[in-house]
Amino acid sequence: MKNKYIIMNAEDNCATSLADIPKDEIIQIPEDNIKINHDIPMGHKFALKNINQGDLIKKYGQIIGIATEMIEVGDWIHTHNIKSHYLERVANE
Repeated sequence: MKNKYIIMNAEDNCATSLADIPKDEIIQIPEDNIKINHDIPMGHKFALKNINQGDLIKKYGQIIGIATEMIEVGDWIHTHNIKSHYLERVANE
């Protein structure tokens, strides 16, 4: 497999794995190489850049969540470190 990930939009700060990616694997992205910090299951996301607590997480060029803690480049992004942007927005309407 050529790429183990896909970046949906140039504005995204995460990528989606197309296969299981083991911890410590080096992934070549267009701008750089990044080290994967956790085992990333197929279909899950990992950070392409550092994302601060409270920052928006983008996939498909759209906001999909809000970081609940600091997420470092190469970290697994999942329910343990993000919350729904949709639910946050609805609660504030």
